[in-house]
Amino acid sequence: MRIAIVGASGRIGREVVDVLKNRGHDVVAVTRSSGVDVHTGRGLERALIGAEVVVDAVNAATTETEAVREFFGTVATNVQRAAAAAGVRRIVLVSIIGIDPFTSGHYAGKLAHEHGYLAGPVPVRILRAAQFHEFTEMMLDWTTSGDTAHVPEVRTQLVAARTVAEHLADLAVDESGPDRVEIAGPEALNLAAAVTKLAARRGAPARVTEISDRNDPDQRRQAEGALLPGPGAIPTGPTFDEWLDQHYPPVR
Repeated sequence: MRIAIVGASGRIGREVVDVLKNRGHDVVAVTRSSGVDVHTGRGLERALIGAEVVVDAVNAATTETEAVREFFGTVATNVQRAAAAAGVRRIVLVSIIGIDPFTSGHYAGKLAHEHGYLAGPVPVRILRAAQFHEFTEMMLDWTTSGDTAHVPEVRTQLVAARTVAEHLADLAVDESGPDRVEIAGPEALNLAAAVTKLAARRGAPARVTEISDRNDPDQRRQAEGALLPGPGAIPTGPTFDEWLDQHYPPVR
């Protein structure tokens, strides 16, 4: 199949590209470096010519609520319009478990992403995933000041980015696949505890502190488990410890 990947250079997008190429599919990488801007629509219709399926794994450069809502909503509208014009059969979108009650930041943006796609003419399949194991790396990069990382209180069920990419590829090529799937890792944990394990393997920072951001209207939801999978979710490995051993082997 000819499959276009929106956001092909991102963390999930590049994994999806690799999975689909390994399975023998013709993959079109839709990125700014390839001359396509999905937010403005520049080059998008041309990029989707001949594509049977579109996978959207694009990410936003902002977490400011109104800006991220506008970004994802506009991308969804643009891709739907271009996909319909190109005769695309379906669109597959990666989203996040449990975001329905969230009102701010990235989660509110992803909800606008879903709604924008569902309002369009081309059929959409949505894969809602838990936060990635790799999210712990991003947390260290974002929250470390001096010798301490300040990680928000979050209950989650981390899943590997590669596993998410494999499920996205399945939804892209399966003619009778479901319209909505949830996947998560096999174990619930505190994000700060996982980040602490990663920091120990990296050797820095020296401390990881769990914090509660009173300025975040969704903080309590995250702390109380709103981002944990529902009963119909598919639990899938590797565990966080297995992922950690693979990517940051302990010193013997």
